[in-house]
Amino acid sequence: MGYIYLYTGTGAGKTTNALGLALRSVGHKHKVIIIQFLKWWKKTGEYKIRKKLKPYYEIYQFGRKGWIGLKNLNEKDKKLAKKGLEFARKITKKKKPNLLVLDEINLALHCNLLEIKDVLNFLDKIPKKTDVVLTGRFAPKELIKRADFVNEIIDLKHPKKIPTTKGIQY
Repeated sequence: MGYIYLYTGTGAGKTTNALGLALRSVGHKHKVIIIQFLKWWKKTGEYKIRKKLKPYYEIYQFGRKGWIGLKNLNEKDKKLAKKGLEFARKITKKKKPNLLVLDEINLALHCNLLEIKDVLNFLDKIPKKTDVVLTGRFAPKELIKRADFVNEIIDLKHPKKIPTTKGIQY
């Protein structure tokens, strides 16, 4: 039976936690599929490593190029998020991964790019051997209730100027 892990909160490290599970899973030669919502940037370590970790690791992005801020999202963003969820539905059914990461799906829900009923319906149809990781700020209470493990990442301290270190933040 697969479990649902949820990482939420305003602190940094939600995606990093999910990637740690992905790396651990790949180390056991398990199939990992990562679907990133609201992300497009191909220079992140988790995207750049994809060819080296084949055939165990796949990553797909469904976000509009360029950061426009959460208040400026529109129908194009909604279409991309829906396309990402539909892609997740198809690839999960076809490939039955050991681990499926839905990165930033919580934020996509918070921004009304996806409907909670659609995400819950998708989770109900996940293959039994597939564990799922949901990441992103502002997880809806319905997902918190549905998840088996819920971790809230809080920001206790950070530098005044938050660094963007290659290999750490991206």
